[in-house]
Amino acid sequence: MAVEGTLSVSNSPLISLRNGGPVPGGGGGGTGGAFRPNGNRRSVAILGSGDFARALAARLLSAGYAVAVGSRDPKAAAERMPPQAELLGRAEAAASAALVVVALHHEHYATLAELGGALAGRVLVDVSNRSPAQRREQRRRKRGGGSGGGDGRTQRSNAEFLAEMFPHSHVVKAFNVVSAWALQGGPRDSSKRVPVCGDSVEARAAVMQLARDLGFAPLDMGALSSAASVEELPLRLFPLWRFPVLLCLALSLFFFLYAFVHEVVHPFAVHGRSEFYKIPVEVVNATLPVVALSLLALVYVPGALAAALQLWHATKWRHFPPWLDRWLRCRKQLGLLAFFYAGLHAIYSLALPLRRSYRYRLLDDAYRQVQSGLTSSWDEEQVWRMETYISLGIMALGLMVLLAITSLPSVSDALNWREFSFIQSKLGVVALAVSTLHALTFGWRRAFEAEHYHFHLPPVFVLALPLPCATLLARLLLALPCCSRPLERVRRGHEGSPFRGTCGAAARRPIGDITSIV
Repeated sequence: MAVEGTLSVSNSPLISLRNGGPVPGGGGGGTGGAFRPNGNRRSVAILGSGDFARALAARLLSAGYAVAVGSRDPKAAAERMPPQAELLGRAEAAASAALVVVALHHEHYATLAELGGALAGRVLVDVSNRSPAQRREQRRRKRGGGSGGGDGRTQRSNAEFLAEMFPHSHVVKAFNVVSAWALQGGPRDSSKRVPVCGDSVEARAAVMQLARDLGFAPLDMGALSSAASVEELPLRLFPLWRFPVLLCLALSLFFFLYAFVHEVVHPFAVHGRSEFYKIPVEVVNATLPVVALSLLALVYVPGALAAALQLWHATKWRHFPPWLDRWLRCRKQLGLLAFFYAGLHAIYSLALPLRRSYRYRLLDDAYRQVQSGLTSSWDEEQVWRMETYISLGIMALGLMVLLAITSLPSVSDALNWREFSFIQSKLGVVALAVSTLHALTFGWRRAFEAEHYHFHLPPVFVLALPLPCATLLARLLLALPCCSRPLERVRRGHEGSPFRGTCGAAARRPIGDITSIV
């Protein structure tokens, strides 16, 4: 296999997409003359004249390629294309370059049928995605349990269909995850990754080199059979966010209703006071920190469960249950949602003194103090409580900001694994501990005073404490030498008898020879 986009073919010179002109000495064992030299070796043809074709042509020209655009109406297309691009008919454009980008929708592939001879031996780059109609038809057939009738076009990828149309060409799937905007503005962070798949190794290498020349990071996905999954990538709507968002909404609804009953319904039912004005701000602000702390705890619960399972089975090779595996893969989303709720809580808390109800209440307290003859309402204990819990809240939010920033691809890519693990694991647990202390100092003694139990229900903040406290306790137990040492052995590939209450013996067991480590 050639390197850096060099194509090895039989009965023809060795062609390089990077260097101009053929390089002598090629041949043997390639694709049977698939990539015949045809003029400038840095030339690319584009079939289509839409927005994507225009953006790709401009990007190719800026990278130093000669671009030929094939259109059914070259004169009309010339108004939309960069002036440096050569506008030709489709047949002429297909014959002008060894690499041809098919920038057409799937439903327009039939218009290319007459180009079979011109496209023979060429590398065809399919950049299309499945249309909504194709996806609806595919879902309908899946629900019906059928394998698809007729020609089965909705059951295979667009790239495979194109390969069947042109069996003498080398079809490669690429650039379907890149938008016209990304081509115009240049790749940014995660948008740099371009999956590439195709049955011809040489054709795949050529397209990957083209992607590098355009500033993207190609990702080799193997054979063309992977094209179906590649075509699904840009059409997925937050697949890893579905469970975290649903869980977040469920927790929000539960805690909101709980706070509504506790803070609004109880005063109205027992004392006849209408405090429904609390719903927009106070009830919402009572819900936000509870959900944020619960979500942050749920980020570290699956890690503790996974460690416990590895200790119990004394192996790291046993698969986790599917529910735990899905939970582990959505921890980043849970953490970002926790940060979002914590940020909203901070904003709502800063807005509390701005409300008219707060000012009325402050004036009433001052009037009652004057009427009772008090010269000072200073409460040393409450002052210290307030100062402490505000300070802890600020520190917790700052740590969550750090966790959120390091989860960004542009930041995480700049960290090695040890640095990333230290921030997300060690500092993450510290953030959970500080957040829990913030909730504890906020509640202070109210968790033990009967007057704060409305309808015999504890205050809202009490509901946020069990899960993070249990998570911190589990992390503390796993950090003990009797658990951390056998866990380290298991994660280094050692296997032994199942872990069932033998942590002391396991901790004293020798590490063993390095040859026994998988």
